[in-house]
Amino acid sequence: MFRHHDDGPPPNTYQMRQQMFAIGDDFWIERDGARAYKVDGKALRVRKTLLLEAGDGRELYKIQEQMLHVRDTMEIDGPAGKVATVHKKLISPLREHFIVDHESSVQWQVEGKITDHEYRIDGPQGRIAEVGKKWFRVRDTYGINVAAGQDDALVLAVAIVVDAMAHPHR
Repeated sequence: MFRHHDDGPPPNTYQMRQQMFAIGDDFWIERDGARAYKVDGKALRVRKTLLLEAGDGRELYKIQEQMLHVRDTMEIDGPAGKVATVHKKLISPLREHFIVDHESSVQWQVEGKITDHEYRIDGPQGRIAEVGKKWFRVRDTYGINVAAGQDDALVLAVAIVVDAMAHPHR
């Protein structure tokens, strides 16, 4: 868990509900009980496609499944084009592990108990986010703590991708 010190702002905590990533379904990501981001599941497409929108309806990121890859791969596109590619690590004997390759050559590691929604996202500069159920008592709800100074929407998009890839039956 992030340790808050007096020398910086606290992390932003978002609330997500499990079982909400069905293609064709829309759902909201909440912060402090208010709707912060909308996930629009695009139906009737050959590939899985999700749009992450700001509360005012602006499209921030488009998430699409990439076909014809050796391993599961999804891309995150922003308004200016591809931002990141997320793929499952081929060999990870002890824990589930995903890699986020950013177009800027930065790489994030996603590691932990992915299917249980208990994992962390780390980058070269340290912890990016933590995902866990411990912050909420509501059944089928988990939280995402995003470190201060991060692009919250991009971190949430990565969490959505990881969940969609870890639970392909939804």
